This record gives sequence, C-alpha cells and structure tokens, in this order.
Amino acid sequence: MDQVNEPENAADTRRTLRFSRLPERIRLEDTVGERPASPPASADVAVTPDWWLIRMGGI
Repeated sequence: MDQVNEPENAADTRRTLRFSRLPERIRLEDTVGERPASPPASADVAVTPDWWLIRMGGI
C-alpha cells in the first residue's frame, strides 16, 4: 500500500513548496556584531552631587 501524497490544489502546492525543505543554516559568525566600546566618562561627568535628584526624577 504505497500512497503517493499528491497536492490537490494550488494552495497545497504552494504549501508543499514552502515547507518541504529546511531553511539555510546561518553561521554563528553572521549573527553577532562587534563594535568598539564607548570611552569611559570623565570624572567630573561620572559623578554629580545631585545624582539622587536625577535618579528620583526631581521629587
């Protein structure tokens, strides 16, 4: 009892063509990007005396 699975209409044909094979592999090197880190903030900008005001939204 060998059954051949033949598509019945155009929608079945499109579905078969779309899902009959796996997508191409994506290499790990293609999924990650590298960019330089931002320079560290200077000492006078890194700490402000009003940090709590900035943090609390001006309460």
